[in-house]
Amino acid sequence: MKTIRVVAVIKNENKIFATARGYGEFKGQWEFPGGKIEAGETPQEALVREIKEELETTIQVGDLIDTIEYDYPTFHLSMDCYWCDVVEGELKLLEAESARWLSKEELYDVKWLPADILLIEKIMKNL
Repeated sequence: MKTIRVVAVIKNENKIFATARGYGEFKGQWEFPGGKIEAGETPQEALVREIKEELETTIQVGDLIDTIEYDYPTFHLSMDCYWCDVVEGELKLLEAESARWLSKEELYDVKWLPADILLIEKIMKNL
């Protein structure tokens, strides 16, 4: 099975930024923004690049929260999840269908992608 390695970004304040996919098999389901790590990049460098490409925003990558391993039907996902802060930009949606700032109490109000929901408990403990 093919392994896809991605990183995800989570806003480190009293709310978490989440986006709804605007394309593909999981269109409309919610996830933490991020993307694939390219050859020669660290996960942190990939996060900065992906968020700039997807949201026209510059972030500062903080501590690793967890690495989520999840088997989808056609690929394996290995997702490094970091606390991140916005340092410049307005979080413009260039690829996502929708976005929300979610408080601790609202984290289960959206339909998360299967791998992303595995991170919710850890996030709740740290908000």
